[in-house]
Amino acid sequence: MTHALDRRAIHLHNARPEETETLARIGLEAWLKGIAPLVPDGVRQEILADNPFIPFLKSFGPAVIVGTINGEPAGIGACEHAEDTISDIWVAPAFEGLGVGTALVRSLETEILNRGHPVAYIQVAALNSRAFSLYRHLGYREEWRQMSFDPILKVEMEKVGLSKQL
Repeated sequence: MTHALDRRAIHLHNARPEETETLARIGLEAWLKGIAPLVPDGVRQEILADNPFIPFLKSFGPAVIVGTINGEPAGIGACEHAEDTISDIWVAPAFEGLGVGTALVRSLETEILNRGHPVAYIQVAALNSRAFSLYRHLGYREEWRQMSFDPILKVEMEKVGLSKQL
C-alpha cells in the first residue's frame, strides 16, 4: 500500500471512552519518541509508570480528536487549556509521515476559527525537530523562543511559541 493511498484513508472523529487505553498508548509512544530524549531518566520512568495520557483523555474525552488510517487509531490532538491554542498533537511513530499530524492540526484550526479566533497558537520544544518542522510547514511562524521550567517534565527546556493567521 502506498503512502498516497494511506493519506486518502485518514478519518477524524471525537475520542470515545472505549478508546482511552489505545489512545493513551499512542500518546505515550509519540511522547517517548519526541520528548523522552529531552528529559532526565527519572522523569521518563515516572511517565512510563503512570501514563499521563489516561487522565488527560478521561478529562477531555470527546474534545480530543482522533486520526485514523484504515480504521486504526494513529494520532490524537486537542486544544486543552485555551480556545485558540493547540496543546496536543501526538502521532504514533508507526504512522508518522502519512498526514495524520497535518489532518489533526487542520481540524483543530477549523475548531479554533469556528470559536471566533482568527489566529491559532501552538508551543513546541525547540529540540522536537519533527514537530517543529511540521508546524512551520503548515504555515506557523515563530513568535517567541525562551528557556522555561516545565513543571510536568521537571526540566528547563527551550520552548518555541508559534502562531498562524487562519
